[in-house]
Amino acid sequence: MSKILALDTATDACSVALNIDGAIVEEFAVVAREHTQRLLPMVTRVLDSQNLSLHDLDALAFTRGPGSFTGVRICLSVVQGLAFGANLPVVPVSTLEAMAVGARRTMPQAQNRSLWVALDARMGEVYWCSFDEHGKPGEECVIAPEKLLDRPELWAQTSPSLALGPGWHYEELAGMKPDVIELECFPHAYDVAVLAAQLFERGESVSAELAQPVYLRDTVSWKKREKKRK
Repeated sequence: MSKILALDTATDACSVALNIDGAIVEEFAVVAREHTQRLLPMVTRVLDSQNLSLHDLDALAFTRGPGSFTGVRICLSVVQGLAFGANLPVVPVSTLEAMAVGARRTMPQAQNRSLWVALDARMGEVYWCSFDEHGKPGEECVIAPEKLLDRPELWAQTSPSLALGPGWHYEELAGMKPDVIELECFPHAYDVAVLAAQLFERGESVSAELAQPVYLRDTVSWKKREKKRK
């Protein structure tokens, strides 16, 4: 069993959660552009509520992306600083998977459905991942909404579907005809803490200096550059 502190600032939401052997406490708020002011005080309050310090923990976890470039960097920087100071390993967790796990935890309409998670990536694109009814994830990618219609392998499922996340504001996605759409959805550190405990148990943690963000768009740009070189 373990004690893991999880942080998230990948979207307009900001949250911190503490997972103590499966019992989780969380502080959550939607505070666009206030992450730097809110995050460390949240960490202090959550730890104080359980009479713990960083040195009592087994690991730290964070949403490694995709998400807001600034938000992901803030979370990574804070986690690295805390991890270095307390000599703790770090568990990176997918923002999109945390959203899917949170939906199944809190939304009755998410049960026994495929989940199609989309965050607005700006520049006319979405960060995308689909999850089957058992929670198995597909490919994470950044893609123009209209191009998803030409990539059925990224979203085709046999079960009814729930469209999840603010990326679904793009009208082009309507052609996919999900059964239910939930635009108001944010990642929660609560679910980051749940996933992190599973990953930590499997040995999937890294040292603070090796923790890296996942932007997805960087990968796409790299692939385009590689094609041009050829």
